[in-house]
Amino acid sequence: MTTERVNPPELSPPTGFTHAVVAAGSRVVFLAGQTALDTEGGITGDTLPEQFEKALGNLLTALRAAGGGPADLARVTVYTTDVAAYREHARRLGRIWRESAGRDYPAMAVVEVVRLWDERALVELDGFAVLP
Repeated sequence: MTTERVNPPELSPPTGFTHAVVAAGSRVVFLAGQTALDTEGGITGDTLPEQFEKALGNLLTALRAAGGGPADLARVTVYTTDVAAYREHARRLGRIWRESAGRDYPAMAVVEVVRLWDERALVELDGFAVLP
């Protein structure tokens, strides 16, 4: 698989995401939304950063099980129940991302939602990856 990350100079410089990802490969992996669920099905963590770290870990676990890794991510959508809190913790969330997934950012969006499936969930991540 090859990916090309495109950040046109006509757009604002991206921080923690890439404006466009061109991916060529033979397999596309669609990743279901992941929250901070543990193996017993309960939400872990009381803060947005704690839940983000677990949700990202769950997303990457699913991706690895499908044969991919963080660099294969082409698109991730982050759903949060509080965009203001997400922005408040943006530096820490960025650090968590870099420690878990590196600096090859996928195309990303953050969307505020009224609530998630589990009422205790503060954040959910889904996305897709392109594998060789």
